[in-house]
Amino acid sequence: MARSDIIVIGAGIVGLATTHYLKRARPGMRIVVLEKEDAPGKHQTGHNSGVIHAGIYYAPGSLKSRLCKAGADATKRFCQENGIPFDDCGKLIVATDDSELAALDNLRQRAETNGLDIRMVDAAEMTEIEPNVTGLRAILSPASGIVDYGQICRVLRDRLSAEGVEFRFGTSVTGLRETSGEVTVETDAGDIAGAMVVACCGLQADRIAEMSGLADDFRIIPFRGEYFRLSQTAGALVRHLIYPVPDPSLPFLGVHLTKMIGGYTTVGPNAVFSFGRETYERNGVAMADLARSLAFPGFWKLMSRSVRPGLHELHGTLSRRVYLERCRRYCPALTLDDLEAYPPGIRAQAVSRDGKMIDDFLLRQTARTIHVCNAPSPAATSAFPIGAEIGEQILQKISS
Repeated sequence: MARSDIIVIGAGIVGLATTHYLKRARPGMRIVVLEKEDAPGKHQTGHNSGVIHAGIYYAPGSLKSRLCKAGADATKRFCQENGIPFDDCGKLIVATDDSELAALDNLRQRAETNGLDIRMVDAAEMTEIEPNVTGLRAILSPASGIVDYGQICRVLRDRLSAEGVEFRFGTSVTGLRETSGEVTVETDAGDIAGAMVVACCGLQADRIAEMSGLADDFRIIPFRGEYFRLSQTAGALVRHLIYPVPDPSLPFLGVHLTKMIGGYTTVGPNAVFSFGRETYERNGVAMADLARSLAFPGFWKLMSRSVRPGLHELHGTLSRRVYLERCRRYCPALTLDDLEAYPPGIRAQAVSRDGKMIDDFLLRQTARTIHVCNAPSPAATSAFPIGAEIGEQILQKISS
């Protein structure tokens, strides 16, 4: 049986950032990364908006608020060191009517409590800096930016491979066996034993955590985020990231305009229940995933209390015009012809047994395993400090 010091399950950005930290701390450590796909960052990491979040939205004192700001700095530093393009384009969170002003002010207070560099912008200044954006008031976040997280993953893979990390792509984990002395990962390509296992499995996080007895009280419920790409003629309409004020009755941030590193702009995402965790094409059905969601009591409790938000999001899915009107509230120059097809993403959202979405990052562990059970946005931005947090816990365990 093959052996290693540390086994990392999952080659998304959090798994690779954890491996990166461990290799910096212990260059001689033997690490194997297992990934069921043929390349890194194939799921959430490679299907998101590419935003480097500043940390405006997150509750003071939460892991998200603590790690996001540090993560933004670390992400930009890694890009500078490795020649990866990024853009500090800044973000405007725009209130378009009086009913949103109180929520916008709450966001301002939260951002200031989190120590962020933001300022309020009135309608006149908004017109100066974004002539095609309409609103009453906005928060300007100069530190928000964009990057290709998939490229960060590919650079990490190449660097880590050169440093001796072994990557086993196309390898699916089928079981975990833990004893007092080691942990064995069972795969479809043979078993491998090590001192510690780190599972950073995103959309499959609950399935892997279940192998360690850590997933009785939560389930990953997948939400599909649908995007459009702006046409070439409309692609230069905005200079910043443009976000609405989040509706507190809805679980996500709302449909926004996002400049992308490739020189174009996307619109989205919405958030609708997905019938599969990796069914990107036409929202296909994966029966095992669907059955797993439907069998969890928390799913039904979540759905029962989310009828209005669910219908709101579904309406946008069924009507491109509805989707457009949500953007036209703050960017009235957009037309239906400006919305072109773009690949969707699927968000892994941990839901508790009582039907509540788990908002913060969630790490759980046994004596020889650490599982990242919930890592929604801004996990990509926060990946390097999340990796450092996990890495420190591992080093303490193997040193004790």
